[in-house]
Amino acid sequence: MATPTGPPPARLLSAPPGAPPLNPSAPPSPFAPPSPGPESRSAPPSLLAPGTERDPYPLYRTLRERHPLVYDEPFGSWLVSRYADVRAALADPRLVAPPPGRTLAHLEGGTHSAHRALVSPAFRGRALAALTAGVERTAYVLARRLAARQEADLVAEFCHWLPTAAAVAALGLPYEDTAHVHAWCRTGLDHLGGHHPELDAFLRPYIARRRARPGADLLSALCTARADGRPLSDEAVAGLAGTLLGAGGEATARALASFLANLLDHPGQLGVIRARPALTAGAWAESLRRDPPLHVVSRRAVEPVGPMIPEGATVACLLGAAGRDPARFADPDRYDAFRADPGDLAYGSGRHFCPGQLLAGLTAEHGLHALLAALPDLRWAPGFRPAPEGLISRSPRTLLVCLR
Repeated sequence: MATPTGPPPARLLSAPPGAPPLNPSAPPSPFAPPSPGPESRSAPPSLLAPGTERDPYPLYRTLRERHPLVYDEPFGSWLVSRYADVRAALADPRLVAPPPGRTLAHLEGGTHSAHRALVSPAFRGRALAALTAGVERTAYVLARRLAARQEADLVAEFCHWLPTAAAVAALGLPYEDTAHVHAWCRTGLDHLGGHHPELDAFLRPYIARRRARPGADLLSALCTARADGRPLSDEAVAGLAGTLLGAGGEATARALASFLANLLDHPGQLGVIRARPALTAGAWAESLRRDPPLHVVSRRAVEPVGPMIPEGATVACLLGAAGRDPARFADPDRYDAFRADPGDLAYGSGRHFCPGQLLAGLTAEHGLHALLAALPDLRWAPGFRPAPEGLISRSPRTLLVCLR
């Protein structure tokens, strides 16, 4: 299979037939390979090269500059690394998320329009209020538990538990089942959904009870929500709840850990946000740009994309490379909580509304506020420096802090 190398066109992904060009300011480029050069005779770089998991950024730079579209044979995927191309790939209807099982995009029709009609209305009004209250309450409880301590690991004692515990509280599920739900979510679900038989079996009796006697919790709101004039099916409610709980798994915990690390690394910026909490959302978006929890998001081509990517091929969208593209962001390696436009690629959800992204944003906002309220002297433990790890997912494994 031919591999494009060397300086590429401005936009690698061509638009689907009949659609407007992906880049209105330039004609679309159909992956035309450039003239062969010395680089085309050497093996292209791979995500599985030694040292990449420890520090992927030199490879990302090489990919953006020399191989913006390349087939990574050891990894088994086409790599897309520039911000504009990653954004185009995530929005391209010819590239779909390979499902780990049942996902929201496949419930009740499986089309994008059905997905949007199903999900978006279900997380408004009463449901959104219940979710927000659950996150806020849980963050406060976890932060207060640390208040009497001298030191703590925020990953193990806060980030690891907050997203799942908040979703459990918002859905009105028993607190004592949080550990079971947390284990299911970390093994069978992600922010785009999935299917875990034990979680499904656990949820069904609660769905039946909420249909008979709705309450003020999020599960009741989902059970009474309507899409296109129809109530959501039990499968759809279980899928929405599972997606929300899946968002409480590894991705959101990793994103929260990186967010806290970035702010603790920049105490001046943290002080400004402490005084002006309304700036939290921008600081969170900047952390997702610089240090996304998912560095690689895969898509499967359901039809050929340009002349290079065949039907059935896997395309790896490198969010970790796109977020640090100097063609899109000034000084991209620097964390700037007040950056005007940090982009919005981090959860790789593309065209779909993502309940996981909603939960993650609420978790970051209320989690940070709870920590700052309960722990006004929060700072790094002496000598500690966070060390991000991972290739597909990436974040610090520990955050050792002084609390008093």
